[in-house]
Amino acid sequence: MIMKQFILLPALIGTLAVVLPAFHTAPEVPGRHTTPAETIILPLGGNTWVQGATEKRRLLTANGIENWNNKDISFTTYVRINTPGTMQVKLKGKASQPSQLIMTIAGNKKTLTLSAAGAQWTNAGEWILKDTGYIAIQLAAAGKVDDRVINISDYELSGTAINSATAFVKNNEGNFFYWGRRGPSVHLNYAFADSIQAEWFYNEITVPASQDVIGSYYMANGFGEGYFGIQVNSATERRILFSVWSPFSTDDPKSIPEDQRITMLKKGAEVHAGEFGNEGSGGQSYLRFPWKAGLTYGFLLRGVPDGNNNTTYTAYFHDPEQGKWLLIASFKRPKTNKHLTRFHSFLENFNPDQGNLERRVLFGNQWIRDVKGNWIALKTAGFTYDNTAAKGYRKDYAGGVEGNRFYLKNCGFFNQSTPYRSSFTRTGDNKAPVIDFDKLP
Repeated sequence: MIMKQFILLPALIGTLAVVLPAFHTAPEVPGRHTTPAETIILPLGGNTWVQGATEKRRLLTANGIENWNNKDISFTTYVRINTPGTMQVKLKGKASQPSQLIMTIAGNKKTLTLSAAGAQWTNAGEWILKDTGYIAIQLAAAGKVDDRVINISDYELSGTAINSATAFVKNNEGNFFYWGRRGPSVHLNYAFADSIQAEWFYNEITVPASQDVIGSYYMANGFGEGYFGIQVNSATERRILFSVWSPFSTDDPKSIPEDQRITMLKKGAEVHAGEFGNEGSGGQSYLRFPWKAGLTYGFLLRGVPDGNNNTTYTAYFHDPEQGKWLLIASFKRPKTNKHLTRFHSFLENFNPDQGNLERRVLFGNQWIRDVKGNWIALKTAGFTYDNTAAKGYRKDYAGGVEGNRFYLKNCGFFNQSTPYRSSFTRTGDNKAPVIDFDKLP
């Protein structure tokens, strides 16, 4: 994960009427909390990640940190500032008995005591930030906590470094605590002439070493009716995924009328086939396959209308270690009479617990082949992103050109943000793929 380092200076301390124990702050009296002029409420449920725990979703819910009773577990919350200055931090929480906590920002630690008097605001202290971008607010236990329960819902941030442009997931409307923790999805939309009747779409993916993060979907061959790419599903499982949406718009595959269902025509050995929902519905296939970071894999998609208001979509995957093409699946989509359109690629994280980790992917050598057998290179791509980025909740998204390939990058709270609809052009040697179509499985 790439994180810009922030320089903090000791906050100036004025004359105090009451001397408090070193590093401790007195909790405010419940009911007397006031909101300064430059203030944000930072909900932990959409901006925080858990370290040191296996059952992370029990400890972090939409309500924030809950049932914390292990000193080996800590929490990191992210917020992006756009101006240097002071930042005061308070937290809203409660403990079953008074508990000492340590808050750390860029290596500067402050200790506070969380009261057992019910949920209330507690001062954590003030930091002076001399740089802009993402900052990590780390919270840990100062000592034993296994004999108590700690719940914390929000941080309050105020001061000259905080303003209306401070970026974070503001609320859970539209389930954005979930989407915000997944992080922004980023896309490349390849330019081509609408007059081309494209029958084939070829693309290549290289996931750089150490960028194969769990929860990642590196999607190579997106088209108007589906997508085709590779995933990291767990520490022990990876997949090649090919899906086609039904023409019937629904998130429930069981509600699709019979005459609008996706039909499986054929599939490769050991390929699993079924239905999918929640983000549209349709036919889905996947092959568990141990693809490797650092290798370049080929993706080939065919789209052919049959003249009876159906179009057949077929996906092939090229394994460089075997030196051959593998059939993933072939689907028939009803009420569709068209060749391939809307060529695109994307990068997304589908695991909210992994949304604090950066991942990156390279896409290269994009080509389409028309119905007459002519290859056309796709060398220009436009950059877009999803609603999480569009709302300004997350700004860790990027895309561009590296050598003769496009790249996409997201998550990890890096400080680069590529403008929406940026256009990129790759170089290349104009050598079309060499494929023996008659020998495809």
